[in-house]
Amino acid sequence: MATRILSISGLRGIIGDGLDPIYTTRFAAALGTIFCGGKVVVARDGRSTGPMIQHAVIAGLLATGCEVLDAGICTTPTCGVLVRHHNAAGGLQITASHNPIEWNGLKPFAPDGSVFNRELGQQLITILDSEAMAWKDWAGLGKVTALHDPAQPHIDKVLSLVDVEAIRRKKYRVVLDCNHGSGATCGPRLLEALGCEVVVLGGTPDGRFEHIPEPTEKNLGDLCKAVIQHKAHAGFAQDPDADRMAIVDNDGRYIGEELTLALAADFVLERRKGPFVVNGSTSRVTADIAAKHGCQFHRSFVGEAHVCAKMRSVQAVLGGEGNGGVIDPQVGYVRDSLVSMAYVLAGMTEKKTTLAKWADSLPFYTIVKDKITCPPSAVPVACEALRKAFPDAEARDGDGLRLDWSDRWVQVRASNTEPIIRIIAEAPETKDALKLIDQAMKVVESAVGPFLK
Repeated sequence: MATRILSISGLRGIIGDGLDPIYTTRFAAALGTIFCGGKVVVARDGRSTGPMIQHAVIAGLLATGCEVLDAGICTTPTCGVLVRHHNAAGGLQITASHNPIEWNGLKPFAPDGSVFNRELGQQLITILDSEAMAWKDWAGLGKVTALHDPAQPHIDKVLSLVDVEAIRRKKYRVVLDCNHGSGATCGPRLLEALGCEVVVLGGTPDGRFEHIPEPTEKNLGDLCKAVIQHKAHAGFAQDPDADRMAIVDNDGRYIGEELTLALAADFVLERRKGPFVVNGSTSRVTADIAAKHGCQFHRSFVGEAHVCAKMRSVQAVLGGEGNGGVIDPQVGYVRDSLVSMAYVLAGMTEKKTTLAKWADSLPFYTIVKDKITCPPSAVPVACEALRKAFPDAEARDGDGLRLDWSDRWVQVRASNTEPIIRIIAEAPETKDALKLIDQAMKVVESAVGPFLK
């Protein structure tokens, strides 16, 4: 079976095994049909397969009468900013985010610069499945316009969120690991605008990853060493399309993706009161921070589109996901590593503290994540097995299964972007979190065994 995952949020697949020029052009033409031949921002991350996908995308959009605003290599949040900046009908980011190098994908944006919601995503899938594309004749084809310096509008928006001069006076030294992703196009520029001395790792956006692209602890050993070597105040690691960020503190300690959102929230919610939204797989530390600042706290299903929909419905001032994705509506309804960097540096500045001391001041939990390569059809079986194994827990259905106790939780769900089942557990003590996920993994592995044969 072709390795291709189509959802309301877009498309991901393996090049040559599910994601090919023909299907890509059809997807883009379906998108052009929704946008009725309007302006469409097209950008890509640095993956080596990007140019092939980009040409196929442009063909589909031109064939449905759209004007393509070619932004070249850009971050995913930059694409969202550009849609609003140019009053475009929508946008399309070519990226597979943190997936391995053989993957690529397509992430559409709505006219307001946000990721597609369920309604738009379903409309796109319906057009694609029914072959109802609005192909134009020779006189109705679109055109391509290249954008000059597409990163600057995004950088300007992020700089407007913080006291730039106060941060500049601190003269922070920061190690930024772009890992040859699109973050290299604007991450160093943002940090330099904030007066930082920047050491860049993987600063050429050519997609030749120097380590596994997901910014988890086991993949960021070189960043931890570089922070110590350069006596840096912080280390930031972006994923390939720079919508997510993990953090290394000034002691060279990986403090992770979960604390990216927690630190940003601790800074923002103290100054801007209002609802705060995270997904159902995000650490409880975010709930504690919301309570500390007297703000409403909400959870959504996992997935950027679900978080953004909930943020809109409650008029949230901030949101995000525990995978290192901070969403600030003032910049756009999309995860944004540039926003994360700015808020972390601003928080260190205002609190007059080091990153390590700030992180240690937050409530402590251990969150452990694992996964099993398995078809999504196995998830209901895994959920039922976990429900029976832990009858004393409060069960919450809807996004796989989440089991809650008074001080810990475990969740099993299908990934939205890969053919895997994710298992996540959290507890105040590391040993308890490890024990819980070990128990859950054994239950799930036993339950889904027949699906793996």
